[in-house]
Amino acid sequence: MTHARHTLAADAVTLAYDQRVVIDGLSLTVPPGAITVIVGANACGKSTLLRAMARLITPRSGSVLLDGRAIHRLPTRLVAQQVGLLPQTPIAPEGIAVSDLVARGRYPHRGLFGRGSGSDDDAIVEEALRDTGTLELADRPVDELSGGQRQRVWIAMALAQRTDVLLLDEPTTYLDVSHQVEVLDLLTDLNRSRGTTIVIVLHDLNLAARYADHLVAVRDGALYASGTPSEVVTPDTVRAVFGMESRVIEDPVSRTPLVLPIGRHHSG
Repeated sequence: MTHARHTLAADAVTLAYDQRVVIDGLSLTVPPGAITVIVGANACGKSTLLRAMARLITPRSGSVLLDGRAIHRLPTRLVAQQVGLLPQTPIAPEGIAVSDLVARGRYPHRGLFGRGSGSDDDAIVEEALRDTGTLELADRPVDELSGGQRQRVWIAMALAQRTDVLLLDEPTTYLDVSHQVEVLDLLTDLNRSRGTTIVIVLHDLNLAARYADHLVAVRDGALYASGTPSEVVTPDTVRAVFGMESRVIEDPVSRTPLVLPIGRHHSG
C-alpha cells in the first residue's frame, strides 16, 4: 500500500507546564516510513514531547511541523486524518463493544453530521480487527478483556483511523513480556506492510534497541543522542541518560545492542 509519507518534525520546541519547562528547545526530525523509539529516564519529557507532536500541547516557543507546516495552525480534522495517537492509559466508555470502539477510529474521515460510507467504514474496521487478531473479540465488552487483548483493540482503533503517522506512548505498559513482544511485533508488521511512520515512547531500552530503526535519547528535556540503535546505545549514553553503569553487547537473537546493567552488587 503506497502512502504519501507525511513528515513530522519538532523545530526548537520548548514545552512547559505553568512555569516549569519540560522540553527545552528540542529539534527532532522523524524519518518517514520508519520506526522511531524515544527513550529516557522518568520525567525527562518523553510523553510531553509525544503529546506536542500529536497537537495536544501548544509549544511555548518553536513549532511542531507536519509536512513543513505548524501543526497547531492546521485544522483539527486534517491533523486527525494524518496523525494518530495512542496514549499511555486510554479509557474506553463503560460497556462499549470492541467493534464499536474500533469504529471510533473512523470519526476523522466522516463528513457532515458524522456521516461516512458505511460499507467502507465497516470493511476498514473489520480489516483492523483482523490485522490485530481481535476479530473474534468484536462483540465482547472492552472492559472484560485482558490487558494484552485490550491493547491490541486500542491499536486496532488506531489502524482504523488510517493515518500515515502513528504515535504511541508506552504501548507495552502493564503487559507481561510475551504481550510486550506481541504488541511491538504487530507495530513492526504495520510499518513493513503499510509503510506507516511509527513513533513510540518506551521504557525498556533493550526492546527499544531491538525494534527501532531510529532511536532518540532524551535527557532533562533535551535531545541527547539520535541515530541507529548501534550509534545511540553505548555505555556512555546509558550512563548520561539513565545514570547507570552498564556493559553493551550484541544481542545474540536480533544482533542489536543489548544493555547489561551493572549494579553495586554485580560489578566484580
